[in-house]
Amino acid sequence: PRRRSVMAPPPPTTLSREHTRIGVIGDIHTSVEKLQWALALLKRQAVEHIFATGDIVDGPRPAEDVMRACALLQENGVLSVLGNHDRWLLDEQQRELTDATFPDELTGETRAYLQTLPASVELNTSQGWLLLGHGLGSNDMSALYPHDHGPSLQHNTTLQAILQHQRYRFVVSGHTHLRMVRKLEGVTFINAGALHYTREPCCVVLDFAEQRAQFYDHIEQGFVLGPGHAL
Repeated sequence: PRRRSVMAPPPPTTLSREHTRIGVIGDIHTSVEKLQWALALLKRQAVEHIFATGDIVDGPRPAEDVMRACALLQENGVLSVLGNHDRWLLDEQQRELTDATFPDELTGETRAYLQTLPASVELNTSQGWLLLGHGLGSNDMSALYPHDHGPSLQHNTTLQAILQHQRYRFVVSGHTHLRMVRKLEGVTFINAGALHYTREPCCVVLDFAEQRAQFYDHIEQGFVLGPGHAL
């Protein structure tokens, strides 16, 4: 049986404690070295909590690096949501993909960890509620792109449901591998980008007290400041 119901997505996990400064790591896709880089950098930025947008599996590195990545996330107290690639692995779907990770390559402990990941998380911030998901909320296949306008916005039913709900001030996602800060109808949509399958591996700090999103770009010898955006 499939683990997730497409027709009835689970409600988000709620974190009611108010957050003022968090770090977010985008799609990992087996890139354990860049994950180590992002974790070290975000800790130096004195964030209160680190979150990840999922898609830990399916990438060019061996399954051992998937297990290392999952262990690092747990050891560092990172709360990750479940990405569509993680869901596919658990459901043994789409395993014909290039660079697919196979369930029998992973330990039972790693598979059990992936099973615990929520589809979405909502957290309280000093500027209002934030919804974190791999795609948009609990729909891990929905997305907002920087170039979406007109009909692309109007026909995006998941996006429209979030806007009509009027609960969230911020929506944070991954999935597209395209980092972004974009405001629509009073909601700021933030895409954390990715650590792999992107020309711009990065992570982001969201400072709600300063109302600023600051991206950090990965380079071989450390990092450079990427773009900053008002929240």
